[in-house]
Amino acid sequence: MNSPDVDAPLVARVKQGDMRAFEMLVVKYQRRIERLIGRMVRDVDLVPDIAQETFIRAYRAIPQFRGESAFYTWLYRIAVNTAKKALMELKRDPLVSESARASREDEDETSRVENELSDGETPDAVLASKQIAAAVNFAIEALSDDLRQAITLREIEGLSYEEIAELMNCPIGTVRSRIFRAREAIALRLRPLLDTQEGERW
Repeated sequence: MNSPDVDAPLVARVKQGDMRAFEMLVVKYQRRIERLIGRMVRDVDLVPDIAQETFIRAYRAIPQFRGESAFYTWLYRIAVNTAKKALMELKRDPLVSESARASREDEDETSRVENELSDGETPDAVLASKQIAAAVNFAIEALSDDLRQAITLREIEGLSYEEIAELMNCPIGTVRSRIFRAREAIALRLRPLLDTQEGERW
């Protein structure tokens, strides 16, 4: 039995025409939706626009929302569909979007590593950390859509297997299999950097 949706009271108010209630839902989920879209769309400059389009679509569709799943599950599916539509449009110019994201990731990673640098960390160690982070990102990008979605929801969003199964509309066993395969693929990419033994995973 699913637990009651904590957003149900706000959703009910939105259906009655309370725009402020919808604004509260946007505030609550905007960052999570933007993180999700950012894992799917390489051009970071498009993420806010796609997130905005997601919430516009959700607002228009909310009269049809029956509460059969949690509101976030429903919103997540709208976000995925909106991002996929944007990806189809981006295919005509993928190199521009790839370079835009790469430059932004480099800036973010450099900033993060510099902020965390302690007296005990050598430049070589920092470089190795950056190489590992880049390898993980590359490995995730190379996964199939289903595997990438599953590992992102688990490791980045921190969702349970049950929540992922509901979001991806598949059995928990399938979720476990996808996450296992994703971790194996990522480990394979990392082994040359980490010199790990067969069977060890990140």
